[in-house]
Amino acid sequence: MPYGVSRRNSPVRGANENREPPINWRRGLFRTWIVVSSAWIMGWAIYLIVFGLQGGLRQFGEILAVPVVLFGPPVALFLFGFGVRWAIYGFKGEARPQ
Repeated sequence: MPYGVSRRNSPVRGANENREPPINWRRGLFRTWIVVSSAWIMGWAIYLIVFGLQGGLRQFGEILAVPVVLFGPPVALFLFGFGVRWAIYGFKGEARPQ
Protein backbone atom coordinates (compact mmCIF):
# COMPACT_ATOMS: atom_id res chain seq x y z
CA MET A 1 0.00 0.00 0.00
CA PRO A 2 2.30 2.81 -1.13
CA TYR A 3 -0.30 5.62 -0.79
CA GLY A 4 -2.18 4.43 2.28
CA VAL A 5 -2.13 5.73 5.81
CA SER A 6 0.80 4.60 7.89
CA ARG A 7 -0.22 2.21 10.62
CA ARG A 8 2.99 2.64 12.55
CA ASN A 9 1.73 5.50 14.75
CA SER A 10 -1.93 4.61 14.59
CA PRO A 11 -3.84 5.18 17.88
CA VAL A 12 -5.80 1.97 17.25
CA ARG A 13 -2.83 -0.22 18.08
CA GLY A 14 -2.04 -1.19 21.64
CA ALA A 15 0.46 0.73 23.71
CA ASN A 16 2.80 -2.25 23.97
CA GLU A 17 3.18 -2.68 20.22
CA ASN A 18 5.09 0.58 19.76
CA ARG A 19 7.72 -0.25 22.35
CA GLU A 20 11.12 -1.54 21.37
CA PRO A 21 11.85 -5.16 22.24
CA PRO A 22 13.47 -5.72 25.63
CA ILE A 23 17.23 -6.05 25.88
CA ASN A 24 18.53 -9.61 25.83
CA TRP A 25 21.07 -9.28 28.65
CA ARG A 26 22.05 -12.94 28.58
CA ARG A 27 23.02 -12.93 24.91
CA GLY A 28 24.68 -9.51 25.11
CA LEU A 29 26.80 -10.34 28.12
CA PHE A 30 27.78 -13.71 26.64
CA ARG A 31 28.94 -12.00 23.45
CA THR A 32 30.83 -9.42 25.51
CA TRP A 33 32.53 -12.26 27.39
CA ILE A 34 33.51 -13.88 24.06
CA VAL A 35 35.06 -10.62 22.78
CA VAL A 36 36.92 -9.85 26.03
CA SER A 37 38.17 -13.44 26.33
CA SER A 38 39.34 -13.46 22.72
CA ALA A 39 41.22 -10.20 23.25
CA TRP A 40 42.81 -11.59 26.43
CA ILE A 41 43.93 -14.81 24.72
CA MET A 42 45.23 -13.03 21.61
CA GLY A 43 47.14 -10.46 23.66
CA TRP A 44 48.83 -13.05 25.86
CA ALA A 45 49.49 -15.35 22.89
CA ILE A 46 51.30 -12.57 21.04
CA TYR A 47 53.27 -11.66 24.16
CA LEU A 48 54.27 -15.29 24.79
CA ILE A 49 55.29 -15.82 21.16
CA VAL A 50 57.54 -12.75 21.26
CA PHE A 51 58.88 -13.80 24.67
CA GLY A 52 59.59 -17.30 23.35
CA LEU A 53 61.39 -15.93 20.29
CA GLN A 54 63.61 -13.83 22.54
CA GLY A 55 64.81 -16.94 24.38
CA GLY A 56 62.25 -17.20 27.16
CA LEU A 57 60.34 -20.32 28.20
CA ARG A 58 63.43 -22.49 28.52
CA GLN A 59 62.18 -24.90 31.16
CA PHE A 60 59.33 -27.34 30.72
CA GLY A 61 57.56 -26.00 33.82
CA GLU A 62 57.32 -22.56 32.25
CA ILE A 63 55.58 -24.01 29.19
CA LEU A 64 52.98 -25.68 31.41
CA ALA A 65 52.01 -22.25 32.78
CA VAL A 66 50.98 -21.02 29.32
CA PRO A 67 47.50 -22.66 29.26
CA VAL A 68 46.81 -21.34 32.76
CA VAL A 69 47.72 -17.80 31.72
CA LEU A 70 45.75 -18.01 28.48
CA PHE A 71 42.55 -19.75 29.59
CA GLY A 72 42.42 -19.34 33.38
CA PRO A 73 41.05 -15.78 33.60
CA PRO A 74 38.38 -16.21 30.86
CA VAL A 75 37.10 -19.40 32.51
CA ALA A 76 37.13 -17.70 35.92
CA LEU A 77 35.20 -14.74 34.49
CA PHE A 78 32.62 -17.08 32.95
CA LEU A 79 32.15 -18.93 36.24
CA PHE A 80 31.85 -15.62 38.08
CA GLY A 81 29.16 -14.46 35.63
CA PHE A 82 27.31 -17.74 36.05
CA GLY A 83 27.47 -17.34 39.82
CA VAL A 84 26.17 -13.77 39.64
CA ARG A 85 23.28 -14.93 37.44
CA TRP A 86 22.48 -17.69 39.92
CA ALA A 87 22.54 -15.23 42.83
CA ILE A 88 20.33 -12.67 41.05
CA TYR A 89 17.74 -15.29 40.14
CA GLY A 90 17.73 -16.31 43.81
CA PHE A 91 16.01 -13.01 44.65
CA LYS A 92 13.13 -13.67 42.26
CA GLY A 93 10.07 -15.77 42.96
CA GLU A 94 9.59 -19.38 41.96
CA ALA A 95 10.03 -18.66 38.23
CA ARG A 96 13.10 -20.44 36.88
CA PRO A 97 15.47 -18.83 34.33
CA GLN A 98 14.92 -19.92 30.75
